[in-house]
Amino acid sequence: MNSARSDPPPDTLDAPDSSDALAEHDERLDGPRVALKILVAGGFGVGKTTMVGAVSEIRPLRTEEALTDVGVGVDDLDGVAAKTTTTVAMDFGRITLRDGVAIYLFGTPGQDRFWFMWNELSRGALGAVVLADTRRLMASFASIDYFEQKGTPFVVAVNCFDDADRYDPPEIRMALDIDPHVPVMLCDARHTLSAKQVLVSLVEHALRLAGGTSRRL
Repeated sequence: MNSARSDPPPDTLDAPDSSDALAEHDERLDGPRVALKILVAGGFGVGKTTMVGAVSEIRPLRTEEALTDVGVGVDDLDGVAAKTTTTVAMDFGRITLRDGVAIYLFGTPGQDRFWFMWNELSRGALGAVVLADTRRLMASFASIDYFEQKGTPFVVAVNCFDDADRYDPPEIRMALDIDPHVPVMLCDARHTLSAKQVLVSLVEHALRLAGGTSRRL
C-alpha cells in the first residue's frame, strides 16, 4: 500500500508567486493602469502631425489629404507655401510612460472649416499643447482662445522652423497675450526628446492646476 505523499506536484515547484503573475498579466494584457488624453493643436501647418509622429510608439494614425485647387482662397498658405497635405480629421498616437501611464495623443485639424471636430476631440482631455509658428503667430490665437474659454489646461510650444526668426519665450508670451501661469517654451517638433519635454511640461502644468483647484475647494 502506497503512503500518501506530502510533496507538491512537480509542475508547481517553480511556479511564480500568484500576485506577481497577476501583476504581469495585468501589465501585458489589460493595458496601462492610467491613460491620459492630450490634444496637439494649433494653426494650419505648425507641425501637429510631425509632433505626434515624433513621439508615438505605434505607427500613428493620420488622416492627411493632398491640398487641391479647391482650397485656393480658403486655406491660408502664407509662410507654408511648400505644404502639400493637410489633416482633415485628426492624428492619433500613443506613448507609454513608466508606472503604467499611457498618453494618447490627438492632433487636431488646423483649418477653420474643420474646427467643428474640436469639441468632440477635446472631450475628456487632460490638457492641450498649442503649437505656434513665429512666421504665423496670428494662427495660434484661435486655439488659445478655445482652450481658455473651455478652461482646458494648455501650454504654448513654439516650433522652431529652420527659416523662422527666433524669439525668447517672454517675447512670445507678450505677443500672444498669454497669462503668466501658462508655460511657454521653444521646441523642435521633429525631435522625440524635444516633443516629449513639451508633453511632460503640459502634464506637470495640468497637475499643478488640479492641485490648486482641489485646495481651493
